[in-house]
Amino acid sequence: MVIQRWQTVMLLIAGVMMGIFSFCSLGQIQTADYTFNVTALGIFREGIATAPDEATGIRTIFLFIVSILGCILPLIDMFCFKNMNLQKKVALISALFCVAAGVIAAFSASGFASDFGVSVGWSTFICAPLVALIADILAYRLISGDQKKLRAADRLR
Repeated sequence: MVIQRWQTVMLLIAGVMMGIFSFCSLGQIQTADYTFNVTALGIFREGIATAPDEATGIRTIFLFIVSILGCILPLIDMFCFKNMNLQKKVALISALFCVAAGVIAAFSASGFASDFGVSVGWSTFICAPLVALIADILAYRLISGDQKKLRAADRLR
């Protein structure tokens, strides 16, 4: 029996989207004096500091770690096809990391922007965790479907 491996495609999409989220600019915060760039590594002021007391931004290394785990886990999960139960568990954990990365990014940038009384101008890459979450859920459903097909084929033998 041939099983279509569409879950591999979904897991690849999830990994690539979280990789994009980890390394691309997620948005801009424009204040009266500065422009801040929002990335998974932190919120950094663009330009050169001219005074020691100027706002420099914050580091969000925890967001970077969560987003990298959300990137690596689906890519590893593609090669766990011999153990479908493990593959399903890793897909769910990867989906949780996608949700966590999106929520942490939104709250940290919005909280930082509210300190200055402005809002965040989001990039389209902020939607990457949502796309990765959908891809992880689809992969989970496809893996479950393959398990059902294999059980049905085993009953016929």
